[in-house]
Amino acid sequence: MEEIDGLLAAGEKALGDGDWRAARAAFGSDGVKDTAAGLAGLGNAHWWLGDTRSAFSCWERAYALYRRTDPVEAVFAALGLSFLCDANFGDHAAAQGWAARADRVAASVGDPVVSAWASLARAGAADEAARAAAWCEAASDVGAEVGDRDLELCALSMWGSALMDLGQVIKGTALLDEALAGALGGEGARPDTVVLTSCLLMRSCVRGADFLRVVQWTRSLDDFIERYGCPYLHASCRASYGAVLTATGDWPRAEGELVAAAELARNAAPSVQAEAAAFLADLRLGQGRVDEARRLLIGFEDRTVVRPVLASAYLAAGEVAMAVSLVRRQLDDTTPLEEARLREVLGSACLAAGDVAGAVAEAERLSALGTTTDSGLIAAREARLCGRALSAQGQCREAVARLSAALTWFGLLEMPLEAARTRMMLAHAMCADDPVPAVAEARIALAVFEDLGAAADADAAAAWLHSAGATAVRVGPRGLGLLTKRERDVLAVLAEGLPNPEIAARLYISRRTVEHHVASILSKLGVRNRTEAAAYLARVSE
Repeated sequence: MEEIDGLLAAGEKALGDGDWRAARAAFGSDGVKDTAAGLAGLGNAHWWLGDTRSAFSCWERAYALYRRTDPVEAVFAALGLSFLCDANFGDHAAAQGWAARADRVAASVGDPVVSAWASLARAGAADEAARAAAWCEAASDVGAEVGDRDLELCALSMWGSALMDLGQVIKGTALLDEALAGALGGEGARPDTVVLTSCLLMRSCVRGADFLRVVQWTRSLDDFIERYGCPYLHASCRASYGAVLTATGDWPRAEGELVAAAELARNAAPSVQAEAAAFLADLRLGQGRVDEARRLLIGFEDRTVVRPVLASAYLAAGEVAMAVSLVRRQLDDTTPLEEARLREVLGSACLAAGDVAGAVAEAERLSALGTTTDSGLIAAREARLCGRALSAQGQCREAVARLSAALTWFGLLEMPLEAARTRMMLAHAMCADDPVPAVAEARIALAVFEDLGAAADADAAAAWLHSAGATAVRVGPRGLGLLTKRERDVLAVLAEGLPNPEIAARLYISRRTVEHHVASILSKLGVRNRTEAAAYLARVSE
């Protein structure tokens, strides 16, 4: 027993240090792996190492042992199993089953703190966002009252996520920010709290298109990542991060993250696989690779997360009737933020079919939807569709005003592709009154399309400029245009001859992050080393 106790203690220390392989070795030792605590610890190590199937098996066996010996620990095992079923496997029924089990066992314990933790499992598996929000709010109060910071922070984060689903974006994001700040500030005792709060903020901000917030928080996670590894352990979180990189224009990194998400989802339910496929297909649509986008979605056509992307793919391929049919089937079963995208796709389809009245009707529905939420993304979609409808009716000045508002919104949301597409629509609307500024807007849009690698949009912009009597040479993305803003910052300091530690200190980022950026810069510029990268910058700056 002394040997087993020693290995258990060593495993717990390794978990605390973030040494997952050492923890796996300690907890996986003979004798240790047959105990409830050993199985629970081994499951934690497997989870952090990305082996979710093994983690589930260990936690399930730990639950069975704890159920006979320690009901409190059984509740926490059931809580982890519920979250894992939903976030990694996409098995909502199993998630609800484990949440119900956690709740029932907690009731037998009679401890309000344990019951509050169990209520988070119920909230995570709930079908109704309003009920989930109420449970999480109550749990956060319990955590604050007894000083259980992990409970309080997890509950605040889940409460904020539920409010986002209800369209209460400002209050929801405030709670998500508060929870992650507390978790990264060391208030919680468990790194799992950082995982939950960062993943929920990631997924919620993707739904609300608050990409700048994600980018800022990702930089704040550098120290945590250096010690523990990437916190986006759930396939859905990794996929959401890829979606953020897509929307903010960092397409090379987006592809890497989405491929990693697909690998995490390989053994998961189709719903999780569908999410990774949908986000990667969205990237392909941006690149103009419509056929490839559609191939990625084969087998997932009936999944809710896929339908907006598939409808956009149909529209891009000129299959307007299919796009309309797909959107109409989903409108009754969606959140406000998802509905906004669907209605803009539907309005675009109406315009493509010459149904201006239909587009106006969808713009009006979008406007009504915007009054019930405080989402900048909904406001951007409404203004853009309204501007396009006005332009189709020949009301060019009114169209310019609405499209200018949409352009401002998409700029604030850090969505360069959508901003450039809006700028092209603005050029169309302006051209009748004054072609000179219209051509200027189109040239800006073309430059963005080129830098992103949005081939189809760039081709269309170049064709429009030619039709307007302006020159437009398609050259594709090149040079510094391939770099993200942060990569350009790193390159500028690198060109001064500073080593990685000094670059990290100058830019307030970790050394590991600097190494990642330098490797990406060398790859994108096609140079072999730092000296060549510095020389490249000097050449193009002359």
